[in-house]
Amino acid sequence: MTEACAPTVNTGLRGVTVASTKISDVIGDQGKLIYRGFLVSDLAKNTCFEEIVHLLLFEKLPTAEELTALKQKLTAERAVPDALIEALKTRPADALPMDILQAAVPMLANHDSDVTDTSQEAALRMAIRLVAKLPTVLAAWERIRKGLAPVSPDPELDHSANFLYMLFGKPADSETVRFFDTGLVLHAEHSFNASTFAAREVASTRAHMYAAVSAAIGSLSGELHGGANVRVMRMLLDIGSPDKAEAYVNRVLDEGKKIMGLGHAVYKTDDPRAHILAPMSKRAGELAGDTRWYEISKILEEKGKKAFKERKGTDIYVNVDFYSASLYYSMGIPVDLYSPLFAISRVAGWTAHVIEEQFAGAAPKPMLYRPESKYIGEYCGPEECRFVPMDQR
Repeated sequence: MTEACAPTVNTGLRGVTVASTKISDVIGDQGKLIYRGFLVSDLAKNTCFEEIVHLLLFEKLPTAEELTALKQKLTAERAVPDALIEALKTRPADALPMDILQAAVPMLANHDSDVTDTSQEAALRMAIRLVAKLPTVLAAWERIRKGLAPVSPDPELDHSANFLYMLFGKPADSETVRFFDTGLVLHAEHSFNASTFAAREVASTRAHMYAAVSAAIGSLSGELHGGANVRVMRMLLDIGSPDKAEAYVNRVLDEGKKIMGLGHAVYKTDDPRAHILAPMSKRAGELAGDTRWYEISKILEEKGKKAFKERKGTDIYVNVDFYSASLYYSMGIPVDLYSPLFAISRVAGWTAHVIEEQFAGAAPKPMLYRPESKYIGEYCGPEECRFVPMDQR
């Protein structure tokens, strides 16, 4: 093969367009995130998570009647099979929560007769069930690993309020519910990120919804994707107090390391979601009686940006994980649940992408993902290896 005909090798597929989508767009140089034409900043201020689920799955913001109908469907699907709860009780208490969540998805599939129905209507039903049930699974696991009985869903509570109730065993205050719900809105979708690409790749094989979502959760479990806010919170805990934040910035940069939560693969300006989360983090700290995690974050952002500019001559920007970490911590949510929280929000986006991949792709028929690779291994001869029997090796 001549050099001119050789395939282009792109690390991480960055800059490679693999499909068309109507679901969302990230305009990195302008710091904009769009869900089906709407700026996420507008959606975060004016909608609830259930409205976002409707927007992503049904391609439009709901009317009052449509929102009520969707809430009723979600409420009706919250309960999980008793067999799944019993299976969770057999898991070791120190099991990784993302592994638990991923393992629960095929168990849910085992109890869903729609997995053999290849229609779009069945895919939508499965999507709604996953959005409704994953929070129940996660809340149940948090209580089971602590030796507590799972709390049954409360049909009188909306999606976010119900999750916090199942998690803590008591109703959360209205401000905390609103902050949590806004967090779900902000994390619901982000175009062709790693986990969404994983879901679409699996969906392209015509696997069912649960298989695609299970793959997406596996992708999200990596520290470079869904685990980023966990690393941010561990950094904040390591610093401990605001008076140590500036010294931490200098030490980390002196060592050539990164400040967690600064920098993004797509955005060339601040992540628009970070500006929404920051004041919520501050207020959640006030409600908890401890604002130091927000204060440390603010110093890290300001000093980190300044120091990076002085040392590298380029700007660096804050991402969504930077303030979501302190927000969730101030709510009393365990650090190792941050990635699963990401998943119970992003499942709305994943399922929308699965449906688009299988039923509304850009091509007349969705294509099976099959990228090329460039072999760089060695050959024994000019074209291929000559097999040598074992007694002659």
